[in-house]
Amino acid sequence: MFMRIHTVATHMHVRDAVEDDAEAIAALADAPTDVVRNLVHDRSVRVAEREQSGNDPNLDTNTVETELLGFVSFDAHGQTVHVTQLGGVPDACEQLLAEPVRFAASEEMAVELLIEQEAAELQAAAKAAGFREDGTGPMFRGSRTLRFRQRP
Repeated sequence: MFMRIHTVATHMHVRDAVEDDAEAIAALADAPTDVVRNLVHDRSVRVAEREQSGNDPNLDTNTVETELLGFVSFDAHGQTVHVTQLGGVPDACEQLLAEPVRFAASEEMAVELLIEQEAAELQAAAKAAGFREDGTGPMFRGSRTLRFRQRP
């Protein structure tokens, strides 16, 4: 479970992650690129990105640059959708949490994620996305986690 939060607010677009996103996701997650590449293949992964149009007078056409602002990965087991990784700017994390929630609602399943106790901004993003704290979770990287759930 990777949980990293960065601070920058902006307008964003959410889409399915592709293998070419692995390096940018790895930078946000502080994880090896090959691990993230496998994640993109094995789980449902969405990314939030900012698109900026550029009008460079030295180029014949406008250019569009994108910046990855966050990511979420999730999978389903039993009657629960589990958010397995989440990271990025707070606004992106909040918006990205809507992805597993939408999937869970269509399947009439609950959604669960674990957040490290020290990750106050991530906890705020989860609460803003409609999650409620539901007790403590397991230790992760030497830190206690909190369990957050959303039921259909």
